[in-house]
This record gives sequence, structure tokens and C-alpha cells, in this order.
Amino acid sequence: MSEIIDKIRQLTEPLLEGSDMFIINIKIKPINNIKLYLDSDSGLSISKSAEINRKLYHIIEEQQMFPDGDFSLEVSSPGVDEPLLQERQYKKNIGRTLLVTPVEGADQLGVLKEVREDKILLEVKVGKKKEIQMVEIPFATIKKTVVQVIF
Repeated sequence: MSEIIDKIRQLTEPLLEGSDMFIINIKIKPINNIKLYLDSDSGLSISKSAEINRKLYHIIEEQQMFPDGDFSLEVSSPGVDEPLLQERQYKKNIGRTLLVTPVEGADQLGVLKEVREDKILLEVKVGKKKEIQMVEIPFATIKKTVVQVIF
């Protein structure tokens, strides 16, 4: 499967050149159901997704990656509850509330203020008085980060 995922990545990257779209993840189910998750700095529209889907589907068929033609392709953005996986996603979410689960220790809930090469800066409220503190969290210590939808 990893060979197919690598090939899909190689075929997709040229389609994204010149745009602000980028690959988040690629998953393949045993029934040759390919799920390509993309994101964009300016937001991923349905039309952008559909265009990449059409072009990539055609290339996969041309290259006969699945000789019997038995495959499906879905191109979409990751869901709201999907964890952030790349630094670029963090940058896109500056100013939003994140729930950061570290490899060790307690979760941190706060507003993302800055993204640096090796860490993020999170504004958190602590104590009964809800005093604001800036917390530095190195990427290496993050197990999972999910953007919180606040109404």
C-alpha cells in the first residue's frame, strides 16, 4: 500500500504546483478506495477538489495503476475534527482556539498566537482568575492538535 500512496503523492504534487493547495494525507482502503485529503491556505473549495479529482482520476487510469480499472477516488479537505498534521496547517489556524494533547502531561486549550520552526505559542487562561499566559509547546512534544469549533 505504501508504494501506491507514494505514487499517488508523486502524481498529485504536479497538479498542485502554482496553487496554494497542499497534501495533508492519503489513505487507501483494501477495496482500492483512494482518499486524498488536501488543504489550501485560502480555503479548499468544492470546485478545486473536483478539478484535482478529475485530473488525478484520468492520470491514474492512463497509467493503469489498477489494471482492472477497479478503484475509486475521493478528494476532499480533512474534517473539522481531524488533527493538524503539518506546520502549514498550524499557520493557517493562527488566532483560532486549539486543544493540544501532549505526548506527556495535561491537554492545553488556548488560542494559537504564533508558529515557529520548532514550536507553537499558545495563549492559555490559567487559574480561577483566568490569567492569560503564553505557553511554548515544541512540535516534538505534541501528540495531537485539534482546532476547536466555538459558537
